[in-house]
Amino acid sequence: MYPEIEPYASGLLEAGDGNHVYWETCGNPAGKPALVVHGGPGSGCSPAFRRFFDPARYRVVLFDQRNCGRSRPHASDPATDLAANTTQALMQDMETLRENLDVDRWLLLGGSWGSTLSLAYAGRHPERVSEMVLFGVTTGRHSEVDWTFRGGLSRFFPKQWGRLAAFAGDADVVGTIARMLSDPDGRVRRRAAEEWCLWESAPATELAPRFRDPDYAVAFARIVTHYMSHNLFLDDGVLLREAGRLSGIDGVLVNAREDLHAPVENALELARAWPRARLAIVDEAGHGTGPAVSPEIVQATDAFARQYS
Repeated sequence: MYPEIEPYASGLLEAGDGNHVYWETCGNPAGKPALVVHGGPGSGCSPAFRRFFDPARYRVVLFDQRNCGRSRPHASDPATDLAANTTQALMQDMETLRENLDVDRWLLLGGSWGSTLSLAYAGRHPERVSEMVLFGVTTGRHSEVDWTFRGGLSRFFPKQWGRLAAFAGDADVVGTIARMLSDPDGRVRRRAAEEWCLWESAPATELAPRFRDPDYAVAFARIVTHYMSHNLFLDDGVLLREAGRLSGIDGVLVNAREDLHAPVENALELARAWPRARLAIVDEAGHGTGPAVSPEIVQATDAFARQYS
């Protein structure tokens, strides 16, 4: 990965519906444009994502999706209405940001949920996407939501899922937790967020460090359960069915063989539907970016930078 860098510009984009979306740009102002599409949904964009790009060759844009990170209003506030936070709204935010930054076409880098949102955006605006680098690939199918958030993954992590299901006390774990996260009692919201984030931390049996900030945890859990309750606001299988829209876009799909949250099958099926995507399967690695996955991502962005003039 490249050394740490700081943004040379940042701001809040007026996105409508009372939302202000945080953005920043790093690297070379005259470089190849790239947009980082973070996961979660609701994780916010980490500074570590800047390091996947050669700062001399890329103009890197990062943004926090609606109601998380530095965007406002924040989902940790129970008064924040998530009704206008949908996949379709996020795609429009990306387009509005592109227009405001005077970008013609950009490379998309997205992982996990970020790969789903990138695919949705590229399918709607293929003329605005030069390439895509996706990792921990998810394609928005309802079976993928069921796998991770409705008990499928419990066969690998029965203790963690059993604790969450017992806490919810209802067959509809996602819906029940989502309602608790909107409870007027802050203690109820924080406890529900903690239990949800313990599941998100699996295979660990304690909270991942990022979830130890209660405001972050509540916002993250609210947004994730909001999206999962609505099956990501996508028709089942639509992104794979319409992958032909990506026919003019080169891509690299990086997936860890041991990624249980985003099984490599997702990437395999996408690669079959999108012939211009190269699949890189990384052994002995799991979900997210780690020492085995990150070099593949950097190799992909470096290769696309060499093609840019």
